[in-house]
Amino acid sequence: MTQLTEPVEAPAHVTVSSGAKRVLTMSTLAFTLMFAVWLMFGILGVPIQKELGLSDPELAWISAVAVLNGSLWRLPAGMLTDRIGGRIVTISMLLLTAIPCFFITQVTEYLPLLVLAFLVGFAGNLFSVGIAWNAAWFPKERQGFALGVFGAGNVGASVTKLLVVLLPTIIVSTTGAMYLGIFPGGWRIFPAFYTVALVVVAILTFVIVPRHDRKGGEGKPMREMLAPLKHVRVWRFSLYYAAVFGAYVALAAWLPKYYVDNYDVQLQTAALLTATFIFPASLLRPVGGWFSDRYGARRVMYWTFGVMTLTTGILMMPNGHLVIAQADGTESEHLAYAIGIAPFAFLVFVLGCAMGVGKAAVYKHIPEYFPDNVGSVGGLVGMFGGLGGFFLPPLFAYTKEWSGFPSSTFFVLFLLTAACFLWMHWTVVHMLHHESPDLARHLESPDTAPVSR
Repeated sequence: MTQLTEPVEAPAHVTVSSGAKRVLTMSTLAFTLMFAVWLMFGILGVPIQKELGLSDPELAWISAVAVLNGSLWRLPAGMLTDRIGGRIVTISMLLLTAIPCFFITQVTEYLPLLVLAFLVGFAGNLFSVGIAWNAAWFPKERQGFALGVFGAGNVGASVTKLLVVLLPTIIVSTTGAMYLGIFPGGWRIFPAFYTVALVVVAILTFVIVPRHDRKGGEGKPMREMLAPLKHVRVWRFSLYYAAVFGAYVALAAWLPKYYVDNYDVQLQTAALLTATFIFPASLLRPVGGWFSDRYGARRVMYWTFGVMTLTTGILMMPNGHLVIAQADGTESEHLAYAIGIAPFAFLVFVLGCAMGVGKAAVYKHIPEYFPDNVGSVGGLVGMFGGLGGFFLPPLFAYTKEWSGFPSSTFFVLFLLTAACFLWMHWTVVHMLHHESPDLARHLESPDTAPVSR
């Protein structure tokens, strides 16, 4: 029978081991760094486009292929973590990502950069590793909080942007310089920094986390690990995550250019304004987990999609006015409409808040409904969320070319959010009718008798 009410988490009075705390600390640090590497082209795209003379779609594909490779392997990465443990998988991924990251510092042409962007995008797959790793180490009563804290590593998307804000001349002042005899300056100073940081964090993870790891799916047959994927619920969660996480990834990469092109601001200002979207969309994830524990994930998702539908519905409106042709052949303009940079930034901030809360609400369901298959289910949901981040940036670019409206970006997000909202509501109504068919024949609650007149 379909479960109507959501599982309620027991009060958290369970002691968390020192090993679990070390796993959470290092996995969150590694995820934050890998997320910064994964989405570094969002802010670096502006100087890259200028240097290489790229079109908007060409630039969009650089970010898109990175997001693609950071999504494709989430399902096998989560399953592998369940089998051999997150320690060895995390260290291996950090070191493997450092290799293409280094070669990005040497690239001078578009096609090699596109290939290296795809390879360095492998960093994004660490998400499903950390989800399965922390779920194996933390008791059920603390999993929601632990996964929320780990997921807050999404804030890594703002690292490159904040470095540009805090060091506004770093790209210009280092252009033409060479560091350690191998790292050139300019925009390439960022992948150079990340190359070193990836190796350092890999070493710290090797030293700090417990040598004896926990494996949530050790010895479990592959068929059993994949069995939950036949449930429609898993695919519905995947679409939700494409809306709250995939759209977040896409906007984190797209917004700097959006601000520069449409509001004529400097790159540093665009980076700072984009950070006002990234921070709430990342740091509110633990808050979303707490809300989901207290009020239920489904109720939180209703609020999430409601706010997202409202904000994207406003943001998708193009600037302009109505032109009315009079009977005498003259024309008059009415109802001029434009969103200035301040209200635009505020609406995007609110959109980020909704996404941050919604990301946690989606993942709240997974260890509750599929406690023995967090790696596979979490990997699939994460994969579809990442694929949303892959498809959306090129879609933003092409819809802008087709329509001529920069605001078409948010029309795309409006349609995606509305589809999720309608599917979720249809599911809830269908479940209500299935669980309580007797109520389906009543317009009012049966315990409320109509008053005769």
